[in-house]
Amino acid sequence: MLFGSRQKSTMIAPEEALPGRDHRPYEVPERHAVLGTPLAGPWPEGTQVIYLALGCFWGAEKSYWQVPGVVTTAVGYQGGHTPNPTYEETCTGRTGHAETVLVAYDPARVTATELLRLFWESHDPTQGYRQGNDLGTQYRSAVYWTTEEQREAYETTRTAYAAQLRGHGYGDITTEARPATEAGTFYYAEDYHQQYLHKVPWGYCPDHGTGVSCPIGLGVQTGTGVKAEPPKTEATEF
Repeated sequence: MLFGSRQKSTMIAPEEALPGRDHRPYEVPERHAVLGTPLAGPWPEGTQVIYLALGCFWGAEKSYWQVPGVVTTAVGYQGGHTPNPTYEETCTGRTGHAETVLVAYDPARVTATELLRLFWESHDPTQGYRQGNDLGTQYRSAVYWTTEEQREAYETTRTAYAAQLRGHGYGDITTEARPATEAGTFYYAEDYHQQYLHKVPWGYCPDHGTGVSCPIGLGVQTGTGVKAEPPKTEATEF
């Protein structure tokens, strides 16, 4: 990702944000390069969506497209002020957006709690506007939920993980959390960012996890208990 003096360590005020534009200035692919599913829908009835920001969105997206029960993933920009931003604009810190992963999933196969467990364990949620050497407000930790179940799962897992982090010498969690309706539109990122680590397997993929386990949300919930399933790799038709 980009480094340098353009990275901002304070959130831009709405009146100081870049103006953006009234249309997307680039094309976005229709289908997921790995799963073959629609990036923007339509998805099967009952599909739910949660938006998660945990630093560089390349590695974060790859973690989620491998989860059994996930219908599709996409990367984009959310939580800021500038309409239809570009990657370069977002990297200036002057749009207010976070690098965010859209996760569409089947709640009968994977729960919000399990998705949030992966969220917590895949980055350091105590670092504010950074993840490791990635500096800037666009790298902040954030959860934007779309259902009450997701909100409850966030609060439950946050409380449990905060205690675990304190026990391992970490500070307070700085994750931004609010409904997706408040965070605003999820703006799909450019084509080359979508499933980037599938297209560029040797690409930048830092591991910012703390190594501290989240104590809840293990396994895949089913009607008869918990079972493990192999990663989903083949394309699904919609």
